[in-house]
Amino acid sequence: MAEIKIRQDDCELDFLSLGSLVHRLDPGRIPFRKARSVNIHVSGGEYNAAANLADCFGLKTGIATAMVNYGIGELVHTRVQEMGVRPFYKHFEHDGARGPNIATVYSDVGYGVRPPVVFYNRANEAGAMLKPGDFDWEDIFSKGVRWFHSGGIYASLSETTSELIIEAMQVAKRHGAVTSFDLNYRGKLWESMGGLAQAQATFKKIVQHVDVLIGNEEDLQMGLGVKGPDVEKKSKLDTSKFFQMMSDVNRDYPNVKMVATTLREVESANRHQWGAVVWTKGQQAISPTCELGVIDRIGGGDGFASGLIYGLLDGRDLDEVLRLGWAHGALSTTFPGDVTMARLPEVEAFAKGGSARVQR
Repeated sequence: MAEIKIRQDDCELDFLSLGSLVHRLDPGRIPFRKARSVNIHVSGGEYNAAANLADCFGLKTGIATAMVNYGIGELVHTRVQEMGVRPFYKHFEHDGARGPNIATVYSDVGYGVRPPVVFYNRANEAGAMLKPGDFDWEDIFSKGVRWFHSGGIYASLSETTSELIIEAMQVAKRHGAVTSFDLNYRGKLWESMGGLAQAQATFKKIVQHVDVLIGNEEDLQMGLGVKGPDVEKKSKLDTSKFFQMMSDVNRDYPNVKMVATTLREVESANRHQWGAVVWTKGQQAISPTCELGVIDRIGGGDGFASGLIYGLLDGRDLDEVLRLGWAHGALSTTFPGDVTMARLPEVEAFAKGGSARVQR
């Protein structure tokens, strides 16, 4: 914990993320082939973290992203404002027919033995067109930013998005910001980008600039090539091998000061066992395990990351840091949509209901 040095001076932003805004069409429990109506959620892993930290935790947050000047863009911008996130936009004009577009994610929530189904339309996506030089990072970070965050889904969108992440992280670190990265390996998104080999090569370059890494066993194995157990054959709640994997990450990337992840055992689409773990040099912590009645699982991992980051920014001890992430991630799955509807007192009350144990 002592190795993660967080700025205590007056900063313009507590948290800044870099990623792509998307809109998710959600027919609820009805499969798309039978749907007559959908809810529209504004999402994107990096945006979700910024929105959660602003709306639930009361922090000053921002997002650097693409914005398209058309009706969907107006909808998305309104939701960003409603959540209290400050946007740093690179604007694109829509041609009225082909784009550029704000990506669409299609996702029902499933029910019982029927799992959720997720698919994408990221064709001609404006966020994928962003490249180094599109943002004045020196100007942004010189005004004070305590924490910078991005993720693996954004890195998968094009060759230039991963380069942009590294460019931002280099400037962030020069200005004293903590950097975090959520691996979020998604095989579907890497298929057109060179597959697994390209994903690992990209992640290995990015992680060299990361202080806090978020990722489950599959993310670490597939995204970074870290050896570990067969994730399909062992309980997702078993931490016996996970801490060794975290230690191996630190051996290969000594700049990484903390690794954290959720643990989720899916019993049905709306019934999960939920836990979390965190590793830092000299300390490990394991959350309690609770049973979740899930309304919408999308955004649960971002909810965990948000609570964890808030705990670190607020100077909590490792036990509290983990439990805040665990509790907020759990609560996030009890609301429809991708961003939080929880309040900080609810998160803290639920976090105190368990007893995470710290191992030294």
